[in-house]
Amino acid sequence: MRKPYLETGRIVGTHGVRGELRVQPWSDNPAFLTGFDGFYLDGRGEKRLEAERVRPHGNVVLLKARGVDTIEEAEKLRGKVLYIDRSAVRLEEGRYFIQDLIGCKVVDADSGETLGSLSDVSETGANDVWHVKREGEEYLVPAIPDVIVEVDLDKEIIVLRPLKGIFDHAD
Repeated sequence: MRKPYLETGRIVGTHGVRGELRVQPWSDNPAFLTGFDGFYLDGRGEKRLEAERVRPHGNVVLLKARGVDTIEEAEKLRGKVLYIDRSAVRLEEGRYFIQDLIGCKVVDADSGETLGSLSDVSETGANDVWHVKREGEEYLVPAIPDVIVEVDLDKEIIVLRPLKGIFDHAD
């Protein structure tokens, strides 16, 4: 079951003296967070921070939250993880939240063999690299259209056509 509230970044500091928060985003692009009018301080959606202003600032995002008006109030939030409501997000076809992919069973498209489960995703710039764990070993799979055949998050299955040598140790 997919989580209704998704981790999206961490408050890493303050900016200025009027309560602005520096947020390290956990997304492809810091501008992604500018589309939200609120964030949550828990994974249950119980403690909401209303956003007055959200703007990219280099590799971080500056967030001005309603009711956080001093550096002292902002400092109390340092280290907190921010969450977004999944229902407020529409991803393009073929785009996924990493936390939804983690734990999915990985299957070979041709043989039907279980190759392992997805344990991590590395963002390399050119393309993501998916880490597949099987029997204590880790295999690195490029997340490219030639390899990824299907992702079914409802069934928690990823079907791939691996490049030669990744799983069979062939040259």
